[in-house]
Amino acid sequence: MTPPFRINLVTLSLAVGSHAFTSSLPPSRRTINSCSTSRTSSSVAATPMQTEVGNSHGQGSCFLPLLQNDDEYIAPRIVQIAGAYPGVTTETYLSITSEPAAQFGQWAYDFSDPDGPQLGTVAVPGMSSVYETEDPVVLIGEHTHLGVQLPDEIKDPVDLIVLVDRARNYFAERKFLVMELEENPGMISIGAFSSFEEFPSTAKIMGHVTLVQIPWLPSMQKKKSGFMEEDQLF
Repeated sequence: MTPPFRINLVTLSLAVGSHAFTSSLPPSRRTINSCSTSRTSSSVAATPMQTEVGNSHGQGSCFLPLLQNDDEYIAPRIVQIAGAYPGVTTETYLSITSEPAAQFGQWAYDFSDPDGPQLGTVAVPGMSSVYETEDPVVLIGEHTHLGVQLPDEIKDPVDLIVLVDRARNYFAERKFLVMELEENPGMISIGAFSSFEEFPSTAKIMGHVTLVQIPWLPSMQKKKSGFMEEDQLF
C-alpha cells in the first residue's frame, strides 16, 4: 500500500475569463503571454467591464476574509512530479522543467500550456478556511474591483487571489457571493448583501468567497521586528 502523505499546500485551478492575461495590460504589470510557463508577478489580471452588484469590501458591514502577506512570507513552491521511483527514466527525469521561487511576500502562478486556454494553478496556504472549501476554484481579482484598500503609494491595480467554494450555492448575509446576473449572462460577478431583500431575485449564486490573499509589495511597511532601529512601525 502507498503510505499517506500530508501536504500543507493546496494547488488550485485558475478561472479568470477569456479576456485575462492579454497584452493590453499596463507596462508595469506582468503578462502571462510570454515564453515562460510560470510567473511570480502579483499583477496579471486584465480589467474587463464589471457589473456593480451588492456591497464591496467594507460597505454595509460586509468584509472579505482577507489574508495579508508580509515581507517575510515564503509561498509554497509549485513543483512538477517526474514519476514514481523506482521506474523513472533518465529522459523523463531530465524533461521536467522548474521555475524560480516567488519573491518574498508574493506567490507564483503556473501555466502548463501558455499557448492554450488561460487556466493554470497557484499554491494556496494550508489553513482551516482552505481545508473547509469543498469545491475550490481561484479567481484573480484586482483590489480596486473588490474594494480592498491598499497604501496610497500603490497606483496600479494589484491582483489578489480570491478562493471560492462552488459547493456553497446558497444565500448568506454579509458573505461575498459569486453570481451570474440576468443582465450580464455568462459572466461572473462578486458582491455581498446585508439582507436577502437586497439580493437580486434573478441572480444565480455560484459560490462563496472563502479567502482573499493580498501580496506584500515593496511600498508596504515591513513586519514589526521589535527593534526601534529597524522597525518602521515601532
